[in-house]
Amino acid sequence: MLKNRLYWHFTNIYKIHSFSILLCLAFVFSFSVALAQDDAVEEDAGDGDGIPTSDEVISQGETLFNNNCTVCHAINDVVVGPALRDVHERRELPWLINFIRNSQKVIQSGDDYAVNLYNEYNKTLMPAFAYSDEEITSIVAYIKSESEAPVETAATEAAAAEGGGTAAAAGGGLPSEYLTIILVGLLVILVLILLVLVLIISVLTRFLNQREDLDDADKEILGQQVNVQKLVRSKPFIGISLFFFLAIALKLVIDGLYSVGMQQGYQPKQPIAFSHSLHAGQYEIECQYCHTGVMKAKSANIPSANICMNCHQQVKTESPEIQKIYAAIDFDPDTQTYGNNKKPIEWVRIHNLPDLAYFNHAQHVNVGGLDCQTCHGPIEEMEVVYQHSKLTMGWCINCHRETQVNAEGNDYYDKLLELHDSANPGEPLRVENIGGLECSKCHY
Repeated sequence: MLKNRLYWHFTNIYKIHSFSILLCLAFVFSFSVALAQDDAVEEDAGDGDGIPTSDEVISQGETLFNNNCTVCHAINDVVVGPALRDVHERRELPWLINFIRNSQKVIQSGDDYAVNLYNEYNKTLMPAFAYSDEEITSIVAYIKSESEAPVETAATEAAAAEGGGTAAAAGGGLPSEYLTIILVGLLVILVLILLVLVLIISVLTRFLNQREDLDDADKEILGQQVNVQKLVRSKPFIGISLFFFLAIALKLVIDGLYSVGMQQGYQPKQPIAFSHSLHAGQYEIECQYCHTGVMKAKSANIPSANICMNCHQQVKTESPEIQKIYAAIDFDPDTQTYGNNKKPIEWVRIHNLPDLAYFNHAQHVNVGGLDCQTCHGPIEEMEVVYQHSKLTMGWCINCHRETQVNAEGNDYYDKLLELHDSANPGEPLRVENIGGLECSKCHY
């Protein structure tokens, strides 16, 4: 009878709490749907200036902007032309459409704003674009959406550069602040569940203690208490705790030994801030343009300041980072002359191999046909470069075991392919089959 009564009371309490939780979830879901619908209505309606705010239009504008405008313009920085932040507030949409489609025509019409802009930026004409009104409007919509985003300060960028290496090395995922919020939310839920369980136990205990028809066995069960001190001193508890302690300590020691000499995620601060995501990503400059030795030499080499000056003798000359290059090569941007007080730029090497290991860039890039991203990771997305791969002996050996030899159109491999096919019919020729695992290939 006691068990039946306990089950009845517990079931009622469980139903009450379950019903309450379902009501809360239904309310949250309905509220979220309502907010989403309100946002969609607001998004489709725009802000009354004729510039759409839908994600689809902004995405189209972003594509057009990146493919056609980024050579001369940026949202927050002056490049060849002016920074475009809040341009929709300076000029109305019809004027922007006419100017983007054919700026020369607007300037020749005598428009004061267009003429002043033309004179301010060294009388550089923007090329005409044969885009429809909708396409140009989508570009303006993208600029507007970017203008409404907060401008990152130098301190914010530096903090992101210092703290973003680990996240980038991990290959994306949730931002750390979101992950923290999720963990805190789970912790709160667990605490609430614990409080509900404690409340249920307390209610049931109080209810049962008021009963007068309990026998001695039931009263003994209700009166039981956990002796924490006795539990901690028990041999099973001590044994289990000691086992986990030793297992964790051993795991930490092994991980420490395996990480000796490894610099994966290494992201030093450089003397001059250089953004690979801007140059290699946004502007799509080939790696070989700056790293000239990658196709023909053992080392990819550090680009000389002369390569930087191919662009920055005219572009962003007022930038503090570009001024550091001028100081290193003793260049005067006003007179366009060089002095004799030159000094090297002390770049910090990121990818280091031990002296006992031999690696040849030309062999892997020119002969092997490997992309830079194979070893260096998504370099075109890195604001500050970090070591993406382990660069350990095991990592290199695994690559040699898995990588197929690019033998197409190369007569050198004809005999090797013939011998390999006769011995291993149907299997592709991999680097390990041509001596890629021999010690003397890398250690000499």
